[in-house]
Amino acid sequence: MHYDLIVIGSGPGGYVAAIRSAQLGMKTAVVEKAELGGVCLNWGCIPTKALLKSAQVYDYMKHAGEYGITIAGEAKPDFAAVVKRSRTVAEGMSKGIQFLFKKNKIDVLQGYGKLAPGKSVTVTKNDGSTETFTANHIILATGARSRELPNLKQDGKKIIGYREAMTLPELPTSMVVVGSGAIGSEFAWFYATMGTKVTLVEFMPNIVPLEDEEVSKQLERSFKKAGITVMTSSTVEKAEVKDNICHVTIKTPKGTEEVKADIVLSAVGITPNLENIGIEETGIALENGKVKVDEYYRTNVPGIYAIGDIVHGPALAHVASAEGICCVENIAGKHPEPVDYKNVPACTYTVPEIASVGLTEKAAREAGYSVKVGKFPYTASGKASAAGNKDGFVKLIFDEKYGELLGAHLIGLNVTEMIAELVVARKLETTGHEIIKSVHPHPTMSEAIMEAAAAAYGEVIHL
Repeated sequence: MHYDLIVIGSGPGGYVAAIRSAQLGMKTAVVEKAELGGVCLNWGCIPTKALLKSAQVYDYMKHAGEYGITIAGEAKPDFAAVVKRSRTVAEGMSKGIQFLFKKNKIDVLQGYGKLAPGKSVTVTKNDGSTETFTANHIILATGARSRELPNLKQDGKKIIGYREAMTLPELPTSMVVVGSGAIGSEFAWFYATMGTKVTLVEFMPNIVPLEDEEVSKQLERSFKKAGITVMTSSTVEKAEVKDNICHVTIKTPKGTEEVKADIVLSAVGITPNLENIGIEETGIALENGKVKVDEYYRTNVPGIYAIGDIVHGPALAHVASAEGICCVENIAGKHPEPVDYKNVPACTYTVPEIASVGLTEKAAREAGYSVKVGKFPYTASGKASAAGNKDGFVKLIFDEKYGELLGAHLIGLNVTEMIAELVVARKLETTGHEIIKSVHPHPTMSEAIMEAAAAAYGEVIHL
């Protein structure tokens, strides 16, 4: 069968590209070897947020007295039920993708897809049989998997990746989390809140090392307050399983020490899925371990494109979706604006949450900008006080000369919902004074954005 477009992979890049393709009138098919929605919907973004919500509810119950609520007896987590709820949420989202595909008349080719010469795709089904399909255009959207360190080999039971961390059979007593990016930090907070003794190990001097340094320091304080042991500038040299216990050797600035734990979670990044998808056979060029593409995601082979975690750029679901739409609209001759990677928000769903976009203060100064920095703490926010968690702040960085918003760095309750205002502000080249003069509702956490802008210009009211 021949299609206008075949997409290999149905994650947030692939399924969004397919739907946009169908909307634009192209006959479209998607090849998927597992569940529709890919890792994000089934084993990443969505089910992890369900786990985190359960932990947040449990945390509220543990502190119910602070809100004037009395609970008879002690609140206890049912870990199996928490995991089951997470899986149910993921399954519901995957079914939603099935509905969208049917609505848009997109064919699902179930099996393992591999590029073949002549703009064709061979699909190997579960029973081993194969079928070949051709297309005018083919998009690779095969995603990524948990990266393994040579000295931290995953066995799927005691030394695990993020996928196993979502479906452990029981709540571990202790856990070492290696890597403090979004995945590592979210699981560290989840398990610590559920009652596991967590040690978080980070190679860099600060946890969540890509964030502004002040944000990193605030999260570290919050984590320590939550009972998490944080080890920065530290590396795991080896992890051995003896008598069903993980013995983890960690090199720290103060020397080498051994930490014992039930589980070791390796959260040190991801590896793109490029093996056995026809890269070599079709002569697609790679660059630094990823597919080399132009601003419209065209590879060096005409008619073949690549998006998402297998190309350069932030490995984020919303980035893959934006890339998929841009790619397909260009195929359809719509002349889309290329994705602006300098204005992509990043979110970490710990408590407190983190959200950021643009340059950090350090990066702005290193780039030669004279900056105005405004910071408004949640301790001065009436809504944060009412919500019962005053950890956090909003920090905005402006170019002193033109008033351009160079970067925004937020930590605290609800900031992952607030960051979009600042992404739009940067897109529209909004100035600091325009943010100050935009009336924000009271009482809200979002007032802190207006106040932080005012602080940068010496006009803050509530500090």
